[in-house]
Amino acid sequence: MEEIAERYRRRAEAFEQKVAAVRPEQWGDQSPCEKWTARDVVDHIVGMHGYMLIPAGRSLDGATTVQEDPLAAFQAARAAVEAVLDDPALAKQESDTPAGRMTSEAHIDQVISDDLVLHGWDLARATGQDETMDPGDVERLWSSNSSIPPEVIEMYRTPDAFGPGIEVFGPEVVVPADAPLQDRLLGFIGRTP
Repeated sequence: MEEIAERYRRRAEAFEQKVAAVRPEQWGDQSPCEKWTARDVVDHIVGMHGYMLIPAGRSLDGATTVQEDPLAAFQAARAAVEAVLDDPALAKQESDTPAGRMTSEAHIDQVISDDLVLHGWDLARATGQDETMDPGDVERLWSSNSSIPPEVIEMYRTPDAFGPGIEVFGPEVVVPADAPLQDRLLGFIGRTP
């Protein structure tokens, strides 16, 4: 449990630093996700935090929205998820997810924790920040994503397969086989490195 919580905290801190570094005039800048601005990236992350709380019987209080204050909204979402991870009963609570039955902590680890890394890159690219991902995270994400069965990858690349407006991966962007692993990971999920 501590490994998952610590991984989440490290990734959330890196994402929070990126959010804090966005200048006010950059929030409308285009992200690598075709339909999203920089603000939309943060809104997605905050929204996904809310979804991760539902199986634990928790929710975001909604006091601050991403439209009002992206940093404060993310900090509130982060605190709510950390509270679940810090409570052994909530962290180990099982529920049904799109990927099968799993504990709250495993669901957080596989979904929102990984999203913080990938969408952290999106936010960095949109706002001219350092795009370098943690090499350990890149290796972990490459290993988990490249082992997904082809039929599931096809679903991930199909718009609306998981609901209206939901697109998990974009079309693969081909990069050289000897490209850095971060570039290969980004290309695999549909980003142009």
